[in-house]
Amino acid sequence: MNKLKERWGITSNFQIIVIFIVFAINGSLSAKISSFLMGLIGITYENTHWFIYYFILFVLVLPLYPFMLMGFGYLFGQSKFFFPFGKRMIRSMRLGFLLPKDKPEGK
Repeated sequence: MNKLKERWGITSNFQIIVIFIVFAINGSLSAKISSFLMGLIGITYENTHWFIYYFILFVLVLPLYPFMLMGFGYLFGQSKFFFPFGKRMIRSMRLGFLLPKDKPEGK
């Protein structure tokens, strides 16, 4: 547990619990929202091949997840941890154009 706290730069076990709760809520909710959006456009598990259904679900969850992660991190008071984490995820998906430019240090 101490290695995890050191790696993540956090100080208490309470922060770890809150971070795990945010990850759990975010993962479940982003999948539910993506599934709901697919239902709105008429794509359901019953009328679509399973591979195509899960592929589209994955494509919808992928960009939604980091934005929701930053939002829930803020709501749970852990934005200092989740904002850099979410920004790295967004940039690694080549969606960095959606983020404001970072200001150089000292300016």
